[in-house]
Amino acid sequence: MENVVLIVHLILALSLIAVVLLQRSEGGGLGMGGGGGGAVSGRAAATALGKLTWLLAIAFICTSITLTIFAAENAAGTSVIDRLGTAPASDDETLTPSLPSDDSLLPPGPEGSEPLVPSAD
Repeated sequence: MENVVLIVHLILALSLIAVVLLQRSEGGGLGMGGGGGGAVSGRAAATALGKLTWLLAIAFICTSITLTIFAAENAAGTSVIDRLGTAPASDDETLTPSLPSDDSLLPPGPEGSEPLVPSAD
């Protein structure tokens, strides 16, 4: 069921893009060209493409909400930290974080023998 809604969602997105691109520009967008009469003076007549745009937009929002509900139902009840296997830090550790004591985070030395330790100069 989720795959069907996802396919319908993608078709709606492509259709919405196509319908918006087919509509006539009313001018004045980004301050380019056109007089002040079209969109500013009053309510523009609703065209068939305008109504179709609204219909597709409402259907797109409905499928978006449906996909969100599906994703919430399939989500695990644990947090991301629990999935990583690390326990949350206690209050003392959050105030003074501790670094690993070994040099495992340092890059290897010239021949892979020992890690490079930054100088304290």
